[in-house]
Amino acid sequence: MQLDRIRDRSTDQLFEAILLLENLDECYRFFEDICTIGEVQSLAQRLEVARMLRGGLTYSHIEAETGASTATISRVKRCLHYGSDGYHLVLDRMKE
Repeated sequence: MQLDRIRDRSTDQLFEAILLLENLDECYRFFEDICTIGEVQSLAQRLEVARMLRGGLTYSHIEAETGASTATISRVKRCLHYGSDGYHLVLDRMKE
């Protein structure tokens, strides 16, 4: 499984730390410390691209709306179809 490529003690620790965050303010505080602004924006952009792809929007529409490159859109689409279903898991839960 693809998860085995990133699974280790340090990554477990990171994800356990994220699970301890209780609200948006805490998330902003933690991610501001651990990531650059560009890294956070890139992660947010990918999630938005995934949402838009699932909504059936075209590459050109997504590119215009998000500023994501076609390479990024392609990579997200590949993850939606052949990945570990992480995008689907999160996007489904966000709908609830």
